[in-house]
Amino acid sequence: MDKPDVLNDLEPNKKHYMSWPVIALIDFVTIISFENIFYPFQNQGLSVVISWIFLLFTYVIPYALISSQMSLTFDNQDGGLASWVRRSTNDTLGYWTSWMYWVQSVPYIVDVSNSVIVSFSWMIFGNNSLDKKMSTFWFGILTFVIILIFILLENKLRNSLEILSLIGGGAMFIMSMLFVLLAAWSVMHGHHIATQPFNWGAFKPSFSLNYFSTTGLLIFAMSGAELAAPYVQQMKNPKRDFPKAMWMLAIMTGFLTIFGTLALAMFFNAHHIPHDFKMNGPYYAFQLLGESLGVGKVLMYIFAVVQAIFMMAQLAVLLDASSRVFAGDVGSKFMPKWLTKKNKNGRPIHSYTFTVGLSLFLLLLTGTLPNINTIYNWLLNVNGIISPYKTCWVFFAFVAMRMHQDKYHSDYVFIKNKAGALTVGGWCLLFTFVCATLGFIPQNVAVGTKAFTHQLWMNIITVVVLFGLGFVLPWLRKIEQKSEEEDMVEIKE
Repeated sequence: MDKPDVLNDLEPNKKHYMSWPVIALIDFVTIISFENIFYPFQNQGLSVVISWIFLLFTYVIPYALISSQMSLTFDNQDGGLASWVRRSTNDTLGYWTSWMYWVQSVPYIVDVSNSVIVSFSWMIFGNNSLDKKMSTFWFGILTFVIILIFILLENKLRNSLEILSLIGGGAMFIMSMLFVLLAAWSVMHGHHIATQPFNWGAFKPSFSLNYFSTTGLLIFAMSGAELAAPYVQQMKNPKRDFPKAMWMLAIMTGFLTIFGTLALAMFFNAHHIPHDFKMNGPYYAFQLLGESLGVGKVLMYIFAVVQAIFMMAQLAVLLDASSRVFAGDVGSKFMPKWLTKKNKNGRPIHSYTFTVGLSLFLLLLTGTLPNINTIYNWLLNVNGIISPYKTCWVFFAFVAMRMHQDKYHSDYVFIKNKAGALTVGGWCLLFTFVCATLGFIPQNVAVGTKAFTHQLWMNIITVVVLFGLGFVLPWLRKIEQKSEEEDMVEIKE
């Protein structure tokens, strides 16, 4: 990250370091927010609590600590995850990691931009009437405008990432804790628990096709620890502090998912959840909490403001970190030179051009859906496919590195026993891949209906286009190299 101008002026010889709480908050911004507990709750009901607990200990904590070792093993690489794969295997796989890592952020960027619109609609209207007051066409146009504006801001505000992450991540975690604590206080003072019966049977997983096909969304909600990797170089003592950041990240994630879901059951009947719960659920939650505490819609409006800031922070992190991964450390034979060109602020400007183009492609696809709520749900579904496929590379790189661990040195080692490390890494890799593949099954629509078939084809087309474009760049680079060789021949002649 670039040094703030003020520090450059006042302390030209002093390096600007990032503290481990800031690193944790930067990652927390990209990993999970209050709204991320709503769609698993709608998909799996109270049984999702068991899923969250299982994933916390068998997936989230190993994931965070694997990211710690990989970040400190390859701490001098600019490409983050792409560097991990490239250095532990070869340039070709490193390129594909870089492409998949970058392209998986595009649906999420569109999704986050949608969430910004939803948050402002609640601030303006104070209710869930956006779907009735705005057509899908104008919803898409406004989403596209937000992405464009934020890309321009990303190139102008050099310190936006750190500031927005501190404000957005900190405020969202505080709001999340307040919701959990105030929900508990409300129940202890007479509020009726909405989910009935509220007993051990309500937590029992169904293990149906829907249950397994929606688990990819849980992985999507919890993944992203590796995004902190490019910032290891900007820590004063990464050996000591980076694992602290990852532990803080895992604890914050576990708290929000488990206790946040329990708090939701206080106000919403897990057996009869509103159809627009994924889009408007967080606002319903704070509105109901406020009414229970006798303060009306005050908490809902506060949350809408925090949510808007938080989502803009996510846009800042995603646009910054993913573009750095894309152009930071990729073999020259795969990437056209024009794509890796950086502006005066050190940002790969043309990766933003790609972002705009692919965002427009997704928005055109969403224009075939009947309403804003369906668009919102479908984008979440797509993220539950593409994001886990990307996450597979984290565990692939870890397994590849540990298989030849004598070649590498790290100041931090997750599971010193080689067989144990390979077992945990292999489990995470297989589990992630299976959940991503099952995610192709459309959600919130009945099997066999036109809507189901429509969304299934949309899922397939989206994945094929986004991942398939990765074959185009090496081809363009070959054409570029051929042109360069011809120019050299002409110069010699």
